[in-house]
Amino acid sequence: MRVLLIVALLALAGCATAPKNTRNACAIFEQRDGWFNNWERAAKKASREYGVPVPILMATIYTESGFRPNARPPRTKLFGFIPWKRQSTAYGFSQALDGTWSRYKRETGHLMARRTKFADAIDFVGWYHRNSHETNGIALNDAYHLYLAYYSGDAGYARGTWRGNSGMKKAAQRASNIARTYAQQLKSCG
Repeated sequence: MRVLLIVALLALAGCATAPKNTRNACAIFEQRDGWFNNWERAAKKASREYGVPVPILMATIYTESGFRPNARPPRTKLFGFIPWKRQSTAYGFSQALDGTWSRYKRETGHLMARRTKFADAIDFVGWYHRNSHETNGIALNDAYHLYLAYYSGDAGYARGTWRGNSGMKKAAQRASNIARTYAQQLKSCG
């Protein structure tokens, strides 16, 4: 019984950390290819469901959280040094906000979805990008503009809030670059 418990705890411990080489899609999928926690299977499922290429889904999560399941924005500081409230309610792999996550669960029927579960998070990213495509006409293979809409929200994207924001554009370029890298890598891994 003890051995079984130890094995189960060790298996779960591997799920609570980011993969070691997050700049290599093949390595990520190799490291997370378990029976219950298979990231490649989850990414392909989300891609089929929403029509967004796997490299773009993965690049969004890379840019948002670095594949850390419990990622959160930093806390603000009260009086410049006392940790205070967080900048937003963003949380998990996808850095989904509370309200958007609730909307996702309601609209998809995935009521038990968790932001710290990769399969749920990548499904959320696919769902969100699909909405951006339908709302703003962004091509499903346009990593740069899909990320801008993801970061600024579909309404913010439509208003062009990203146009004057160099940090947002740099993040979108980073997402686009890693999506291209992932696409190349995924052609050769097996």
